[in-house]
Amino acid sequence: MIKGLYEAHLPVKNLEVSIEFYRKLGLKFAWRDEDTAFFWIEEGKSWLGLWEGNEYQTPYHPSLRHIAFRVTYQNLKESLKWLESIQVEPVPFGSRISIDPFVRPNQGNASVYFDDPDGNSLELVCYVDVPNELKHITEKFSFEDWENLVNSKLK
Repeated sequence: MIKGLYEAHLPVKNLEVSIEFYRKLGLKFAWRDEDTAFFWIEEGKSWLGLWEGNEYQTPYHPSLRHIAFRVTYQNLKESLKWLESIQVEPVPFGSRISIDPFVRPNQGNASVYFDDPDGNSLELVCYVDVPNELKHITEKFSFEDWENLVNSKLK
């Protein structure tokens, strides 16, 4: 029945500032009215709605103010350089100290996090092929440590 994500929404303080930020991320502007703007995430498939209003003051919680954008593994490896090139600072995830992308073997994905101008949590995430014997691991790995572990298991 469900084929994918159609839309997601985030609250913002200033629509003009947010429009420029999301354009900088490379999302294609779709349309706007006086207090709402939409950007294509995948054109014709899914989009992101930005809503100007006081709701941006809602305390952060990932169930309320978080979006994850799918990228390739190689894109994620290059994500810190890309974020720096568009003047966006990555942030640590949860209790982590490092801002570097990391792999979650038990989830079969890898991520890096950053915030939009209103403190909405944004994530670049990719799927990761995880050998069956490593799928139980809940520890988070740097890309270097992950690739070393996988290479040692494949030998």
